[in-house]
Amino acid sequence: MSEAGGAAGPFSVRTVIAMIVVGLFAFSAFVTLLAYAPDLPRNVGCRPNVYAKCAIGFAGLARAIGADGAPAVVSRAALPQARTRGLLIVTPEPGGRADVGALGFGGPVLVILPKWATTPDPRNPLWADKAGLLAPKAMPLNDLLDVVRVARAQGVARPRLWGQPGTPLEGVSLTPGPIDRLQTMSANDWTPVLTDAAGRTVLAEAPGTRIFVLSDPDLLNTQGLADIDTFAGASILIRSLRNGDGPVIFDVTLDGYKSSRNPLSLPFRPPFLAVTLCLAAALALAGLQAAFRFGPVRRPARALALGKEALTDNSAQLIRLAGREARMAPRYVALTQSAAARAVGAPKDLSGEALVAFLDRVAAQRGQAERLAVMSAEATNVPSRSALTALAARLYRWRLEMTRERP
Repeated sequence: MSEAGGAAGPFSVRTVIAMIVVGLFAFSAFVTLLAYAPDLPRNVGCRPNVYAKCAIGFAGLARAIGADGAPAVVSRAALPQARTRGLLIVTPEPGGRADVGALGFGGPVLVILPKWATTPDPRNPLWADKAGLLAPKAMPLNDLLDVVRVARAQGVARPRLWGQPGTPLEGVSLTPGPIDRLQTMSANDWTPVLTDAAGRTVLAEAPGTRIFVLSDPDLLNTQGLADIDTFAGASILIRSLRNGDGPVIFDVTLDGYKSSRNPLSLPFRPPFLAVTLCLAAALALAGLQAAFRFGPVRRPARALALGKEALTDNSAQLIRLAGREARMAPRYVALTQSAAARAVGAPKDLSGEALVAFLDRVAAQRGQAERLAVMSAEATNVPSRSALTALAARLYRWRLEMTRERP
């Protein structure tokens, strides 16, 4: 093997980049699935809820409401009690507990009772075959619905439904399409809102509440909406119960689809989304800086530097370690004095105090406030390193004025 071949890495640059990209994508996809898996569409089968597209489901009703101009939304959490506009539609499961009052909606609530038992269709898991009527004891129960009793008519008929006075459907007359074994209800002290020609209640309002219970789901489910007359009656029913221009909300918490907070999804929702985007941009810039070099290569410094600068630094460190900085002050004064004497042309026969006095006279003529004699005396007794630094700065400024040097 050649020397060049022996120095080559086990992977090429393109392979490494591809591995990094695939790894980042796989990790991001995994985290996304963990965060949003509860919100992804699921196989609901054929059940009486808004997700189901089969005959007894209410997916068709949601589309019909949207086509009628009203916003239709699905709620998987409790609603604020302060919200009163719109209409909340609840489709409880057969035999389950339906605590409608705990949903926390302050506006009108429409509860649609179940009617049909089904069996899965082997040809399609989203379809189902009718297995007959549900037993009356299979109706959903809670403190509100416990008093509701259902009854079924015989055969298939086109019922004529009348809105009762003093109710949201007062003066309304509905003639839906054929209904197989119309399901009616009875409950003590409840207010009939919609009745058939025989006076049997199809829609009633619970006392002291804004909760309405519809006994027959075939008036609103996908099977019923296939008939144009039933579709028209459903539109009138929803518009009459809806309060103002609020949305029509389909609750699915009672159907087992209640959502729970996922901490993994919080970084991708406001107001934390802005922080997440900033962090992603910072990571991208850090990766870009690591991938591409900016500027010339910085050579590593020598462990033992060479030259005058290194010698000066080493000498300064030795003096500092020995604690003899203060003793450098007289030498610095002498160095400053010699430089000033040469600059002003002082007589060569002057020395000691005579030279210092001569330099102070010249400094006074030039407007200098500092006196070399005073600073020379201070240099003989410097108490600390900070005092030495301050004295050296004064001597340096005095020297610049005397020698006319540039700083």
